[in-house]
Amino acid sequence: MKSFSYVSAPSEAEAVKLLGEKSLALAGGTNILNLMKEYVLQPDTLVNVKSIPGTSAIEGDAEKGARIGANATLTDIIESPALKKGYPALVQALWDVGTPQVRNMSTLGGNLCARPPCWYFRFEAFHCRKQGGPTCPAEGGENEHLSILGHDRLQCHAVHASSAAPALVVYGATVRVAGADGARDVSIEEFFVLPDEKNVLRENVLKPNEIVTHVVLPPNKARSATYEVRQKESHDWPLALASVALDIEGEACRAARICLGAVAPIPWRVKEAEAALAGKKVTDEAAASAAAQAVAGAKPMDKNGYKVQIVQTAVKRAILAAAGLPLPRRA
Repeated sequence: MKSFSYVSAPSEAEAVKLLGEKSLALAGGTNILNLMKEYVLQPDTLVNVKSIPGTSAIEGDAEKGARIGANATLTDIIESPALKKGYPALVQALWDVGTPQVRNMSTLGGNLCARPPCWYFRFEAFHCRKQGGPTCPAEGGENEHLSILGHDRLQCHAVHASSAAPALVVYGATVRVAGADGARDVSIEEFFVLPDEKNVLRENVLKPNEIVTHVVLPPNKARSATYEVRQKESHDWPLALASVALDIEGEACRAARICLGAVAPIPWRVKEAEAALAGKKVTDEAAASAAAQAVAGAKPMDKNGYKVQIVQTAVKRAILAAAGLPLPRRA
């Protein structure tokens, strides 16, 4: 690891003064420190933002809306009674992230801003496009865990790292960002950017001297759930996940919001699948039809075509779980 300086920011204003092109914000450190060990990230200074007042609290509920500090740990979120009751898709999405030790350290802000879990990006020997190199080794390489959606005109095929983001998308969350020019609120769907020629080196709209301070959730009456598919039950990245929020009146689904994770470079909202459910009674058949629409635009690479089926499984089961219907038994 390259040597670096360490400073602690006592306030939001001090944090943005200390941050810049040669420095990085440090919260839980479960993502950034690993990348520093691999020399993928080589900051001159780490700015500790964990001490900024008010950024660890979880306030409110589904009736009034909730406000989660960016430094709230994943364990804080999982154990919050208000979030369990009012925003279950978020809690379910974080339930198995990493290990208990990782969840105790990882923060919501860090989860949203985590760098991609692509082995080409995370290993210094591969000078890929996201590291500033000329090529994406995944094109024709080992791409079995990479994107199947959102490929058009993209320079990088890594999947987005955040498990929380798809749930926040279906809840219509807003991200509060602090910077040198003050604070601004950004829709969660506008927070993330596709890795095209202009944005290949980054995953979100943050400037070098900006930090996420809070995530704001609007009041929620929808029925919601997240379903995840992994290669193994123990600590592992998801192969695919789906977060779903359903506005159900009587037996009919008036509206749906469905967002996928681990299958595209950003949290991938599937409006075709949402439209397939609108106005219909949620049944096994309706859920399967919506799941098929979720992958209608998929363009797998040569080694990850299997993801098409597991995305359908994740979407179907998330819809059924949100509607309170029994899931198919595992073989």
